[in-house]
Amino acid sequence: MDDHTVDNDVPPPTNGDPTGWQRRRGRSNGWEHGTLRRAVVHGVRLYNDGAYHESHDCFEAEWYNYGRGTAESAFLHGMVQVAAGAYKHFDFEDDDGMRSLFETALQYLEGMPRDYYGVDVLAVRTAVTNAINDPAELAGWQIPLDGERPTARPVDFEYARRLD
Repeated sequence: MDDHTVDNDVPPPTNGDPTGWQRRRGRSNGWEHGTLRRAVVHGVRLYNDGAYHESHDCFEAEWYNYGRGTAESAFLHGMVQVAAGAYKHFDFEDDDGMRSLFETALQYLEGMPRDYYGVDVLAVRTAVTNAINDPAELAGWQIPLDGERPTARPVDFEYARRLD
């Protein structure tokens, strides 16, 4: 574990035993990369609230902590593309741009564990695939995290503001 990705204040998952977390690991409350989990929680909540640009920023800022070829980098890059694709679709009505971003997201998320840092990656891949075929499939869809679909709180928007 890299010291720069340790965050001892990030809580354990609310449900399940996701990849990236081990109950007995002492640092980062069991997370291999606590800062990754924190970015995921904020990014997912913001996405689920329709704040796609802010969600993108959460995933992108954390993505820079990992080198090329790592699972963490691939996952975060995929999630950056998911948030950017939703932003293109909902804010700009650019479904061709959305499709391009989603196709790239699928490449990055290929082979990821189903429950990575609490994100149901299979559900994300399925929703993205369905939206490529029919963008209307995105309407109302939210990213599952720890088996729930949490939405943004003021702390999530504050986290995203601090990234600028």
